[in-house]
Amino acid sequence: MDRIVSPDRRNDDDQTLRPKYLADYIGQTKVKEMVDIYIKAAKKRDEPIDHVLLYGPPGLGKTTLAQIIANEMGVDITITSGPAIEKTGDLAGLLTQLKPGEVLFIDEIHRLPRYVEEMLYSAMEDFSLDIVVGKDTTSRTIRVDLVPFTLIGATTRYGDLSSPLRDRFGVVERLEYYTTDELKDIVGRTARIYECPTDDDACYELARRSRGTPRIANRLFRRIRDFASVLGDGKVTLDITKKALDKLDINPDGLDFRDIKYLKGIVENFKGGPVGIDALSQTIGEESSTIEDVYEPYLLQEGYIQRTPRGRIATEKTYKLLNKSYGGLLWELMNLTLI
Repeated sequence: MDRIVSPDRRNDDDQTLRPKYLADYIGQTKVKEMVDIYIKAAKKRDEPIDHVLLYGPPGLGKTTLAQIIANEMGVDITITSGPAIEKTGDLAGLLTQLKPGEVLFIDEIHRLPRYVEEMLYSAMEDFSLDIVVGKDTTSRTIRVDLVPFTLIGATTRYGDLSSPLRDRFGVVERLEYYTTDELKDIVGRTARIYECPTDDDACYELARRSRGTPRIANRLFRRIRDFASVLGDGKVTLDITKKALDKLDINPDGLDFRDIKYLKGIVENFKGGPVGIDALSQTIGEESSTIEDVYEPYLLQEGYIQRTPRGRIATEKTYKLLNKSYGGLLWELMNLTLI
């Protein structure tokens, strides 16, 4: 059975930019230190590294870190995603073709069907599969032994994972948003890989508008490189960077027109909130899952919104951003407990 998704089928640019070893991985210092210890301990015992769960907002390097773990362990990695594994046979095919010590990476692991997830339990704990063959009275269970392997799961929704699945991961690490200085280093590295001359202040400007996310920084750099090629001599300068980001509707705080639409939805349609996620979703025309996974993590961290038991609320910072008068909200007087 062919791998559902193998590394060489991913975007070539993404593969070129991905660091291959921990020494080249910028940021996530605490996570790197812990993973480095686990890898060295596993290699010292000549065992696969324990199963790893990586969680956090999208674009922070979970897939990259999974590939680095495989590289550091000196084994191959098979990459797939939760939605791609529709049947227990899909999972069985992936697991039975693994060689000793290899890594199976499942992105969006929270989207695994429940019956597939349950099949993982014995695979993770006992390196075996219990497969039911036949139907009704003729059905029987066959146990298939697996080679020792490492499962690395990635999710943007840690809370959506069932407790039995979470508890089977020996290593659980959260990836945090990157600092501006870390993103500046990442942009500089990207510029060197692309052999595109780039000023330091341009790297910094791009970094501070990238929402703490390397994926966004690299995506925006490719677009700025286009502007530099057409409007200049190919060198990425601060002036060209600002012009490009303004054209792309990325404001100095890294918010784009979608974020502004979201914030305006709360302020203009619901008087600053509180507003439930479903009502807000219908107002701005975005799915609730997109709002929760893409929009809100950064807006919450930067203090543009808050969550209360009654819904989302725009903060004073949002009113200042939108140039609207902030007279104090009723929820503040009620001293609602934030969640």
